[in-house]
Amino acid sequence: MAQTKKIVILGHFGVGKTSLIRRYVDSAFSEDYLVTVGVHVKKKEIDLHDEKVTLVIWDVEGNTAIEKARKSYLLGSHGFLYVFDVSRQETYEQLAEEKAYLAANYSNIPFCVIGNKKDLLIDDAHRAFFDSENFKDCYFTSAKTGEDVEEVFLELTKAMVR
Repeated sequence: MAQTKKIVILGHFGVGKTSLIRRYVDSAFSEDYLVTVGVHVKKKEIDLHDEKVTLVIWDVEGNTAIEKARKSYLLGSHGFLYVFDVSRQETYEQLAEEKAYLAANYSNIPFCVIGNKKDLLIDDAHRAFFDSENFKDCYFTSAKTGEDVEEVFLELTKAMVR
């Protein structure tokens, strides 16, 4: 019997939430910036340990803080992906607080933190910055190239079906 798991993607405006979903679900990428208004929902069925899992992925409008997200979007979630943009400091300045908020308010729901737009990390100093303790549990992806996108969704799915 297939399991269905709801994943909600959170983060600031313009960090690449929609692009990550399009890369993962449709294997596509577009340079065009599309603002998400409200919520868009996509589905993807995967095989995990000989079991079918249907991921229902909620792409919610960007907010500067998780607590500003509509609570109705978060209800019934089995997992969260919190996305920041490695090229925009304001999207990760409050990362510790956002992780603490998720842990405190959704303690039984696994989440992964993603630094997206990894392809923009072009110099060693910038890359080294993300090697610090603050980012040790983060995944770094590129929706543009597809690098590590599949892996982060797989890791979250494994955590949800345990």
